[in-house]
This record gives sequence, structure tokens and C-alpha cells, in this order.
Amino acid sequence: MRIATRVSELSLHGCYLDMMNPFPVGTLVLVKISAGDNYFQARAKVVYAQTNMGAGVSFFEVEAEYQPVLERWLDEAKRDSKKHVG
Repeated sequence: MRIATRVSELSLHGCYLDMMNPFPVGTLVLVKISAGDNYFQARAKVVYAQTNMGAGVSFFEVEAEYQPVLERWLDEAKRDSKKHVG
């Protein structure tokens, strides 16, 4: 099953998936995230679910080729937040 959803709260260890009918806790999922020409994927597990809102997932397997993409996105987000603060 493939579901398109909005991703938020992205970190090195997981993210939040906005969805009306989240998967049950313990469900294994393959998270694929794209932004522009960049692409990331990881195997993850649903660690909490909120009905009509979404689910928090924890990455448990990130292939080596995708780790730098995630780290770059997080570095860019950190730089952008510092620009808006100061």
C-alpha cells in the first residue's frame, strides 16, 4: 500500500507522518521522502499513533547512501531557523 502524506518533525531518528488514518503502533513502514531533486528512504516502525492526526515513526534502517541526504536537510533546517531567530 502506498500513501502520500506530509512529513514533519524530521530528525536523524524518525519523523511524524500527517495522516487521517494512521497505521497501528508497531507497524513496519518504508518511509520515502523527496524534496526537489533530493530523495531519502528508511525502514521505520510506528511508535505512536493519533487518530485523525498522524503517526510518529522511528527509523531503524537507513541505507548508507541516504544518510547524507537526511543530514544535509537537517543542517539546512538548522541554518534557516538561525536566520529567522537572529
